[in-house]
Amino acid sequence: MELSTFFQQLANALSLGSLYALIAIGYTMVYGILRLINFAHGDVFMLGAYFAFYAISALAMPWWIAFVVALGLTALFGIGLERAAYRPLRDSPKISVMISAIGASFLIQNLGVVIFGGRPKSFPSIALFDTVVHFGPVSVLSVSLFIPVVTFLSLAGLLWIVNKTKTGLAMRAVSTDLDAARLMAIDVNKIVSITFGIGSLLAALGGIMWTMRYPQLNPLMGVMPGLKCFIAAVIGGIGNIGGAVLGGFLLGMMEILIVAFLPELTGYRDAFAFVMLIIVLLVKPAGLLGKAQAVKV
Repeated sequence: MELSTFFQQLANALSLGSLYALIAIGYTMVYGILRLINFAHGDVFMLGAYFAFYAISALAMPWWIAFVVALGLTALFGIGLERAAYRPLRDSPKISVMISAIGASFLIQNLGVVIFGGRPKSFPSIALFDTVVHFGPVSVLSVSLFIPVVTFLSLAGLLWIVNKTKTGLAMRAVSTDLDAARLMAIDVNKIVSITFGIGSLLAALGGIMWTMRYPQLNPLMGVMPGLKCFIAAVIGGIGNIGGAVLGGFLLGMMEILIVAFLPELTGYRDAFAFVMLIIVLLVKPAGLLGKAQAVKV
């Protein structure tokens, strides 16, 4: 492989890995607080992209206003989803909450088909993000440069909230022991709603970036990215924000570079994520940055 081709593929891998990392953070946040896998996270990702699409194409909003509106609406949807599908089952067995999450995912997907239609839609072109930038022989879309920046800024902002604010302190308390947090007069419902709101906002941000990088929308577009980002969170150590970012980057790099070096394996691209998951869990069951937890008997 020529050196220029390698750097071209490396740029693509960095872009995809950043997207996976951004979406995986939402998974790991909810799990870190509630020990709940929000299987509807990929569908929230899809809704964020559709909200931005209709804000631009139907309401003729400037793209930056449309993005803010889409992020806000998706965050509110995530809060509503938690109140409707998860909060009533908080003290129920974990399997009940998991079934509710799977049901919510299928419900959102099918409502998406009914409301948005099954025909794929093309995301509007935005000049700022569609410019081709040249670095010698390497050419990349400007959106591919924005995606890693957005991911790192989101990570920095989230870490600041978690480690430097009272809300973050309450999040860590709820994550450590939900019942003890209640005894310390922490409003657990409020903290959980904030967590879902932030996680949904990050999913929407990932959905918007995804549709600008791969400009086609359909109601099932969140299924495979959502599953892969869950895998990325598990690989890095689910519940660990830094681990989610690491897992996302590793998964994105592996997908792009293996296909680049071994193009005959292109048809097996999606399978690489599952193979990587199995290998990591066999070697380190808690994930690369995760910590083993004692199991209550």
